[in-house]
Order: sequence, then structure tokens, then C-alpha cells
Amino acid sequence: MGKASTVIHTLTFYLSEHPSIVGFRWSHALCWGSTWSFLFSSIVVYIVISLFLHLFLALLLRRARSVPLGPLPALHSLSISVVSATIFAGLLLSAASEIKETRWFWRRSKTPFQWLLCFPLGTRPSGRVFFWSYVFYLSRFLHMLRTIFVILGRRKLVFFQLFYHSISTFMSFLWLEFSQSFQVLAILFTTLAYSVIYGYRFWRAFDSRGECLSLVLNCQMVLLGCNLVCHVGVFLLHYFRGGCNGIGAWVFNSVLNGAILLLFLNFYVKVYLGGKRRKKGMVLGETHSCSVLGPADTNQLKLKSN
Repeated sequence: MGKASTVIHTLTFYLSEHPSIVGFRWSHALCWGSTWSFLFSSIVVYIVISLFLHLFLALLLRRARSVPLGPLPALHSLSISVVSATIFAGLLLSAASEIKETRWFWRRSKTPFQWLLCFPLGTRPSGRVFFWSYVFYLSRFLHMLRTIFVILGRRKLVFFQLFYHSISTFMSFLWLEFSQSFQVLAILFTTLAYSVIYGYRFWRAFDSRGECLSLVLNCQMVLLGCNLVCHVGVFLLHYFRGGCNGIGAWVFNSVLNGAILLLFLNFYVKVYLGGKRRKKGMVLGETHSCSVLGPADTNQLKLKSN
């Protein structure tokens, strides 16, 4: 028990009580990647590189040929899973500490769960929670590499993937810049889902059957559903409980989330559910996937689910 408690105490210190975490402050002068110019230029560079690489390979190689990547995609999935799990654990501990230390200030107007949804007006982007929000923002650039691997390994460039990674990076920047409400639960839900999805992808990278696409898609659907419910909660708290910080950025965030949700639902219904109806009754081994789609539908799902 002594060793276990020591390990827990050490992890708690490095995840929520380290001076760099407690004393964090979002600043354009102190934080790497914290300027608007960096944000827009990095997204443009990401899109341009993706388009250029896709067109270059289309001219250089036959359509059916792919570039061998070896263990790189699996290592990338492992790194995202580990980073996401670390952010989840760090933010969970940090949120608990912040609630404990600041509850005296807002306890008459909010419950701890309401604080997670709705920051009090005047909240500044500093402290433990915003440190992990900053780490989450930086992790979005690691996610962008997935597009490069898809282009090289599958010779496809998917609009939804470009749109999703670009918008997700932009939204995570807004969370920090405007101390936006709702970000704590959004990051917790997202990192929990990513740690499961990408850990699963790492495991299945060494399995000849490939990914169980239904698991990946259903995790993403649950994540979008949780985000939608939380957005409704922020709306109610803002208009009926005295206001939430960063509501202007939240409105813009809601519009972008709505666009992502509509695009994903359109894909999910047209391809996934439609494929189930067409291939109802197919056995698992016939498609080398955990879904019940045909080979063409399975290939399309692999591209979209990335």
C-alpha cells in the first residue's frame, strides 16, 4: 500500500500540482502557437501539404499503388492514445482541484457540474484546467498527421477529414483565447474517446482482419451526442442562471460543431446504415471487419472514420 500511495501521490503531483501546471497562463508572448497568425498559417499549411501530396502521388504513382509506411501508423495511433489518456487524467485531477479551491467563489450560484459546463463571467485562461486545454490544442497538430498517413497508405484525400481536423484545431484555440465555457467536459469526452479509438487502432494494426469499424464509428457518434447535450446545457445555464464566460466563442463553436455533426450523420446514414440494409445477414469473416458492410462500403468507411 505504501508504494501504491507513493505512486498515486507522484502522478497527482505531476498531473495537477506541478508549478508549471498551477502557474500556467495563456499568453501570446509566452505560449508556443498562441497567436492568430500561427493558427491560420498552420491550418493553411496543413491543407496545402495534403492537397499537394495527394496530387503529386496521383501523377507519380498508379492509382492502386500505395506508399509502404511500416509501423508508422501504428506508432502514431499509440502516441495519440497515450497523449489523450494523459490529458484525460490530468484534466480530471486538475478540474477536481480547481473546484475544491474556487468553490467558495461560485458555490451559491452553481454546482460543480454546472461549473464544468459554465465558467463564471470574468474567468481568465490561467491555471490547471487551461494548461491541459493548451496541451489538447497542441495535440491537434499530432492528429493532423493521420491525414498524411491516409494519403500515403490509401491514396485518398477526404474532405471531411480536412474539415474536421482544421475546425477542431480552430475550436481548441478559441477555448483558450476566450476562456470558453464547456471546454472541460468537451476535452474529457474527446480524450476518453480518442484513447479508446486509437488504442484499439494500435492493437488492430497487428491483426490481419483490420479495424472493427463499427466500434470506431459508434464511439464518434456517442462523442458527438454528448457534445450536443452539453451545448444544450450551456445554453440553458447562460440564459437562466446568470451567464457563462466566453459565450460569443461558444456560439461560433456551436455552429462549427453543428456542421461537423450534420456531415457525420449524413455519412453515417448513407453509408453505414445503408450498407447494413444491403448486406443484412452477411457473416463477420466475409468482409474482414466487425461491420456488416460489403468490401466497397468497408473501404469507404475506413476513409471517413479517419
